[in-house]
Amino acid sequence: MSRIWTLCFVAVAICVSTVSHADEPVDFGQPRWWKGNLHTHSLWSDGDEFPEMIGDWYRTRGYHFLALTDHNVLSEGQRWMSLKKITDRSDDGILERYTTRFGNHWVETREAESGGTEVRLKPLDEFRYLLERSGEFILIPAEEISDRAEGKPVHINATNLAEALKPAGGETVREAMQNNLRAILDHEKHHGRSVLPHINHPNFGYAVTAEDLAAVVSERFFEVYNGHPGVNQLGDDDHPSIERMWDLCNAIRRTNLDVPPMMGIATDDSHEYHGKPGSRPGRGWVMVRSRFLTPEHLIAAMRAGDFYASSGVTLSDVNFKADSQTLTVKIAAEPGVTYETKFIATLREAETEEKRIGVVVASSSETSSSYTMTGTELYVRAVVTSSQDHSDPSFKDQKQQAWTQPVGWE
Repeated sequence: MSRIWTLCFVAVAICVSTVSHADEPVDFGQPRWWKGNLHTHSLWSDGDEFPEMIGDWYRTRGYHFLALTDHNVLSEGQRWMSLKKITDRSDDGILERYTTRFGNHWVETREAESGGTEVRLKPLDEFRYLLERSGEFILIPAEEISDRAEGKPVHINATNLAEALKPAGGETVREAMQNNLRAILDHEKHHGRSVLPHINHPNFGYAVTAEDLAAVVSERFFEVYNGHPGVNQLGDDDHPSIERMWDLCNAIRRTNLDVPPMMGIATDDSHEYHGKPGSRPGRGWVMVRSRFLTPEHLIAAMRAGDFYASSGVTLSDVNFKADSQTLTVKIAAEPGVTYETKFIATLREAETEEKRIGVVVASSSETSSSYTMTGTELYVRAVVTSSQDHSDPSFKDQKQQAWTQPVGWE
């Protein structure tokens, strides 16, 4: 009998202890920077690698989140693909590498009724459990909604979707953008979840103008850097560079339209994972400051502008003090590398467009620098350029950079 009472006492003590610990708040620490890519393609559309291999590539290289954004599809349901089609797109060693990494018990193949081997493409809800780690790495369901209007490509990414969305179409590029954004916002409201839309590579096919970006006022995000070599990042004699387009767009938004400025994202738009020429991973990313590594908290931080875009430069801090109207940028400098920080603003008045829109109002070679607005600016942002070449450039003479978001416009 005494042994029974002893066991009961221990059991009660354990229950009381468990309850008391459950009532204590969990300290998740201070907000921190999370690294992620929001534009990635796999064999589910026109990429050339299995999605779990792609997720593993990013996870093992220090990324914290990844959105798989195949064209007009989410990676869900049953999908089998011809091994010949897979190897034609990639190389003869792709299945062996896949099997070596995840094992024979994971990789599924079958003989097709028409002959030849097929490989099953695993859906996100199946393979994510092999890769995700709480507070370390998450995968976010997303889609590149790929539309056309006026014979031009209109592509918009939607991150954290519940289901795939069909392209909404439109008579003009601007109308197609508006229709697709309306569908994304309706989806967000209907499912009660945070969804982040962003306009992709506006100079791809020279489809989207600065005026188009400005006019679609429900959109707040676009790609200021996309690592695909074919997106005309630098523009040409007849089209502005993407960074110039950013300031042209925001000049319109802050004057004619009186709406918040567009914010800039950097992405890979990765398709090729086997060392061949093309859009490879690791070229551009976002650094988001958030306490929690969840889609909802990451999106909330980005909507608040608490993030920066990078193609190689790491910032230890970005801070804007509204009371003093001061933007401070601190660089996590690498040994032997120099940096130039340019503070870029669009002014309320000037003689010409060149002297008013996207002008350098200050520059610094220090690793910590600040700019205090004078009242003549509509907004100010910073771009940091490293002396170091990009490790895998998407255009000639590319240097590593980081872009902060426009501030001081409220």
